[in-house]
Amino acid sequence: MSIKHKSKIIFEVSLDENKVPEEISWTAKDGGIENEASKAIMISVWDHKQKDTLRMDLWTKDMPVDQMKQFYHQTLVSMSEAFERATGDAKMSATMRDFCDYFAEKLKLK
Repeated sequence: MSIKHKSKIIFEVSLDENKVPEEISWTAKDGGIENEASKAIMISVWDHKQKDTLRMDLWTKDMPVDQMKQFYHQTLVSMSEAFERATGDAKMSATMRDFCDYFAEKLKLK
C-alpha cells in the first residue's frame, strides 16, 4: 500500500508561567482551517500495542463553565454517533444517546 497523501493537524497552545493554557489554536489546511482559535480540545489516541487509550484534554483558563458543559455534551453525542458508525452496534449507540439526553437534562442544556 502506497501513501498518496499526508495531512497535518497542528495544535498550538500558549501557556502562562504555571503552564496553564491561555490560548489554543489549530490548523488543518486540508479542512480549510488556518490558525483558528479554540477554548478547549480533547484528543484520544489508540495505542494498539498496549491496547490503551492515550488522552489529552486541554482548556483555556477563561473557558466559561456553561460552554464547557455544552462542549462535553456535544462530545458525548458525537462519540455515540461515531461508535455506531465504527461498530454497527445500534443498540448500544441508542443507550449512549439516552445517556446524552439525561446528561443534557441534568445540566439544563435543553
